[in-house]
Amino acid sequence: MQIQRDSMSSIGYLTNYAGRLLVRALERRLDGKSAGPMPVFLALNDGAALPQKELARLAAVEQPTMANTLARMERDGLVAGEPDPGDRRSTLLRLTRAGHERADAALTAAGEVNALALSALKPPERVQFIDMLRRVIATLEADG
Repeated sequence: MQIQRDSMSSIGYLTNYAGRLLVRALERRLDGKSAGPMPVFLALNDGAALPQKELARLAAVEQPTMANTLARMERDGLVAGEPDPGDRRSTLLRLTRAGHERADAALTAAGEVNALALSALKPPERVQFIDMLRRVIATLEADG
């Protein structure tokens, strides 16, 4: 296997760069608000209540990172905790009304950004691109 020395041929560089550009475009549409809560919005927007550990797993981040995100969200009135009836030591987190409003705005903005990004591709290529990304992700998850 040949070592990639050109950033424009490196899947790691290109996906990371594309991800950063997607986040910037999203944050512009959110009037400068952070895109950091997006994984929480995606996990809880349907009314679910989940523990921090599960949110960290779904977002593929470490517990301290999720704890910081949730602390900011709680400070901003976007999430609230409630006792877990199945585990007295655990707290379930749920979006507040303000959290649902912010999530709706963020998910709408994300849809706009996704549509913009995919507009560079023809419709069949869009489906193929998303399928290929899912397969790459599955392969890397299996390695971890």
